[in-house]
Amino acid sequence: MRAIIFDFFGTLTDPSAELLRKETIQATAAVLGVEPERFWSAMASSFPQRIVGAYGGTRDTLRAVARQCGTDPDDERLDRAVATHHAGAERVRTPRPGVLAILDHLRAEGYLLGLISDCSSELYEAWPETDYASRIDAPVFSWREGHRKPDPRLYATAAARLGVPAAECWFVGDGGSREHHGARRAGMRPVLVTNAAYPGAGGLRTDPDSYLPDHRIDEVDDLIRLLGSSHDNK
Repeated sequence: MRAIIFDFFGTLTDPSAELLRKETIQATAAVLGVEPERFWSAMASSFPQRIVGAYGGTRDTLRAVARQCGTDPDDERLDRAVATHHAGAERVRTPRPGVLAILDHLRAEGYLLGLISDCSSELYEAWPETDYASRIDAPVFSWREGHRKPDPRLYATAAARLGVPAAECWFVGDGGSREHHGARRAGMRPVLVTNAAYPGAGGLRTDPDSYLPDHRIDEVDDLIRLLGSSHDNK
């Protein structure tokens, strides 16, 4: 196994930060002049379209959703809303404790590292400035590709960009978006991160996976032990 492909939210990010998602979106609503609960509902219902790029970038997305809520923000208000929304998104993508050191360790061990994320425009736009970017060899974003997990094209794209056959890739994620089912179909070896230390975090996952992988870990740092034991058993 030469490569490891990670899910992003709730896997590389701090699962507890997911609890900030509603608060941060409602802060954007306040800047736009939209009733917060109405805006939150509109953002939630538009999620399947937003993550495949149907609404465009963050500025166009916020304008479109605000209009759905009966408000047409002017350019100055929209500028402030975009800044607020990006700041909120940064809070939600706070790294999981210790995960950056884990990525550094895996790279030092010779693994190629990839990413497949069902995400809207904020992550794609901010990615080069994140602490993750220099550590991930091949990031694949649903917003950019126009497909969402478990679409096999995402897994094939990640493997191709890493230059590794799918059969030589681990896929590590917390189980949203039926991602492990997709990884298995793609020929990868899936690993479930249970997030056992984060009560309630799993309930925030969209379209949870009914397939339960053979390999399960509670924390991402347990992956190092799993990789070692897998190698020893060969």
